[in-house]
Amino acid sequence: MVTEPLSDVLRDIRDGFHELSGNDRLTFLLEFANDLPELPARYAEHPELLERVEECQSPVYIFVEVDDQSVVHVFATAPREAPTTRGFASILVQGLSSLPAAEVLATPDHFPGTLGLNELISPLRVRGMSGMLARIKRQVRERLAAQPE
Repeated sequence: MVTEPLSDVLRDIRDGFHELSGNDRLTFLLEFANDLPELPARYAEHPELLERVEECQSPVYIFVEVDDQSVVHVFATAPREAPTTRGFASILVQGLSSLPAAEVLATPDHFPGTLGLNELISPLRVRGMSGMLARIKRQVRERLAAQPE
């Protein structure tokens, strides 16, 4: 059996979804919405630093930092009125923050589709989470390229 390169946190989240059925999966997603960390002041006071995720109907913004040890820190904001989208953002913030850049970049692009939510939410929402992941990975690559050798 081939195992995909997922962080322990993302694997646990995915497995948590698969232990549930139907509406319990939606409830689990909404719990993540409540756990999205607030933006640190350096971003809350400067929203122009955040990148809009155009694939999301709701206004979702993402920013990635990569420190000098190539550890990734993901920040996101999504409106409370969009709990599904906010839940997806929270999953990615929790699952990708504090990982080495190589692990973030190795996260399969199809990860959002592995949560078992495809029958419960619209494909547009899953595409929004895929858009968030793509932007995070692109920003990681950009930050790595900008680091001094």
